[in-house]
Amino acid sequence: MENMDDTSGSSFEDMGEIHQRMKEDEEEGDGEGVPEEGEEDGAFLGMKGFKSQLGRQVADEMWQAGKRQASKAFNLYANIDILRPYFDVEPIQVRNRLLESMIPIRLISFPQKIAVELYGPLMLVFTMVAILLHGMKSSGTVIREGTLMGTAIGTCFGYWLGVSSLVCFVAYLCNAQITMLQTLSLLGYGLFGHCVVLFITYNIHFHSLFYVFWLCIGGLSTLRMVAVLLSRTVGHTQRLILCGTVTALHMLFLLYLHFAYHKVVEGMSVCVA
Repeated sequence: MENMDDTSGSSFEDMGEIHQRMKEDEEEGDGEGVPEEGEEDGAFLGMKGFKSQLGRQVADEMWQAGKRQASKAFNLYANIDILRPYFDVEPIQVRNRLLESMIPIRLISFPQKIAVELYGPLMLVFTMVAILLHGMKSSGTVIREGTLMGTAIGTCFGYWLGVSSLVCFVAYLCNAQITMLQTLSLLGYGLFGHCVVLFITYNIHFHSLFYVFWLCIGGLSTLRMVAVLLSRTVGHTQRLILCGTVTALHMLFLLYLHFAYHKVVEGMSVCVA
């Protein structure tokens, strides 16, 4: 009996110790689950640092975007500044080049100099646009101004830019020493004879007078261009191809402006009527 009492007492003591240990473990677990005040402050400071870093990144991106926009604007101004030398010309120089465009040169043994400037040719193209508008209005055509203006601008600028590109391409194939800017300048000044012929024949309506001016004035301006191209091209076949192309295009364009262009306008006026 005594042995049984000792055993029961020890078992109750063991149960009490186990219960006490479980209680202590629960208290330790609760202590670990609740964050301390220092840990809360660290988490708050970490979130604040992340937000400040994000703000710096956004500000840096905005700065880089503004810098790129400013660089693009500066590059655009620089590109415009590149074209400035081609329009920096004195009026007396333009006058002399207009007169020289009607005088064929004789020396073709060495390359002739071509004035690389676009002010004179551009003004001649605008002058031709005004002459075409004058011719259409003097013929009694009643069409909206926008249609007349757009047609005249498209015709003149289309010829100047399109034929210059074609001549430059043919010159490249024929191994001629001429650039695109030189071609624009040469062909632009070659339009001076066309402007003179059209201005006279639009006010004096005689076909025989037109043919005389077409051969004399238009022929002189064409001969000037042909002589310059001959001086910059080597080889008889290459010279024939290049100069024949320029002569045909330049002389036929003057015929087109005098006859076919008015036929188109007359057809448009009939449609409007």
